[in-house]
Amino acid sequence: MNIKPPLMDLPIETSESGFYSGFSKSVSIYSKIIIAILVMWAIVFPEQAGRILSTVNSFILANTAYWYVWIIALFLIVCFTLAIIPATGKLRLGVDGDEPEFSDFSWFAMMFGAAIGVGMLTWAVAEPVYHFKNNPEVIAGLVEGSTAENVRNAYKWSNLHWGFGAWACYGLVGMSLAFFTYRRGLPLTMRSSLTPLFGKALSGPLGSLIDIVSVVATILGVAQALGFGVEQFVAGLTRIGITGLLTESGTANTLGIIIALVIIMGAATASALSGVGKGIKLLSNMNMILSFFLLAFFLIFGSTFFGLQALFFGIWDYIAALPQLMFDVFRSDGVEGSVATKLEGWQGSWSVFYWAWWIAFAPFVGLFLARISKGRSIREFVLGAIIIPSIMCFIWFSFAGGTAIDLTLNGGAGDTIFSVPDGDKIFAMVVYMLGDSLGWIMSLLIVVLLLTYLVTTADSAVLIVNTINAAGDEGPKARPHIYFWGIALGAVVGALLIAGGTGSGGGLKAIQTAMVIGAFPFSIVMVLQCFALVKAVVNDSKRVKEGVQSTMDDVVATPTK
Repeated sequence: MNIKPPLMDLPIETSESGFYSGFSKSVSIYSKIIIAILVMWAIVFPEQAGRILSTVNSFILANTAYWYVWIIALFLIVCFTLAIIPATGKLRLGVDGDEPEFSDFSWFAMMFGAAIGVGMLTWAVAEPVYHFKNNPEVIAGLVEGSTAENVRNAYKWSNLHWGFGAWACYGLVGMSLAFFTYRRGLPLTMRSSLTPLFGKALSGPLGSLIDIVSVVATILGVAQALGFGVEQFVAGLTRIGITGLLTESGTANTLGIIIALVIIMGAATASALSGVGKGIKLLSNMNMILSFFLLAFFLIFGSTFFGLQALFFGIWDYIAALPQLMFDVFRSDGVEGSVATKLEGWQGSWSVFYWAWWIAFAPFVGLFLARISKGRSIREFVLGAIIIPSIMCFIWFSFAGGTAIDLTLNGGAGDTIFSVPDGDKIFAMVVYMLGDSLGWIMSLLIVVLLLTYLVTTADSAVLIVNTINAAGDEGPKARPHIYFWGIALGAVVGALLIAGGTGSGGGLKAIQTAMVIGAFPFSIVMVLQCFALVKAVVNDSKRVKEGVQSTMDDVVATPTK
């Protein structure tokens, strides 16, 4: 016998009594210390924090473009290859007899709501509008911005950032965790996904370090999404008649930020206390229904034909250009103001930033995906967690953003939509389309939908952080820890928004900066996950041929002499 059974026992030391009973002290305490230091630093020394974070962020973005662009391509190749190969695609994320816990609708609703729903309401309108005005083709002088000839380019770049590459980040982490947790019986925590590379060493400090990096990346990645959501939520409250929450520049002021966070995090903490099967499932189903209603509104009353064209040509252009887009890195020629320098700056501000965001979001979404995907095959997982969500994003961008572009180009909207802050663009559009009275009703619906997305994202993040801190225990967690992480997540968002300044997007810039920095260490973990997962799948095929145990419920064949 040339190959041994895989590691199926990874003990992680947890406290047996006291406040941290059932939790890994090393992961829980150090994670809390890091987050607490960040919050206090941002509050007590806002200018110093902003300056240092900005310097580190600039260094990372200037020197890691190749890394971020190419590892996203790696994640996409690994996920699709495993799904396409017949022998690996049919492998179940579980053992024989395991069936999915949730229906396809609830599975997709929870995944979409937690993963990307918040960003969709902001960027489904704002991003196509941005790229309609400026993108690499415009910078290179190949087409003029804000013209009909630039619409297809706008969607090609929007689809790149929200398409297969983004969801491959989530899919890779989710597939890895589900594979090792539900096939091997290992703890549902990030360190388990690297056992083929490091083995039992992950029971000690190395494993704790990996989990700490995952927790910090999760908090900062979710803070980024909540930061956008808070700005949009305050804009929505203003649209339905609640005044005094905005600065002169149209962004949320300190009062608006505090009110929004109290509402969002209070509801999220209450939902997290009820667990995945109750509060999160109910909210996810609700926001999916409301999302379909809003999408139907754009399909029926928006620029339908324009949206259909944007959808078809956008997907066509994106897929045709994907092999180049996934590997192409723009580099400056050292001349300030040159086309090459502008292209490098654009890619750093958009593509590299997005890849960092999705990577920071990946430990949270990936672990959540693993938690709700037990019993599904790898092929089914890739279809449901990468391909279908990408198509949903394409549809949203085409009809929501397409309506905004068409109303500006052909509908007489002028600067009504384009001139307002990003979070307010969707509200400005529906008010322009429907008038004040009906626009108020639709704005209220969007505010409710946004709140459900924000709460789903925040409460899922709290549960996931507690799962990592509890060494993969999926059961009920001690209430004080849920309260702590609910408050901590809100504090990170509030502290960075306020410390970064409430004008000209300064607060969001501070969150973005912290997020990019926090994402880099976890990007290394994800690359290691690629090699670990491929190694495990290849070795399992050898084990099956030789009659060696490969899953936790296999019967080991009697070796022949």
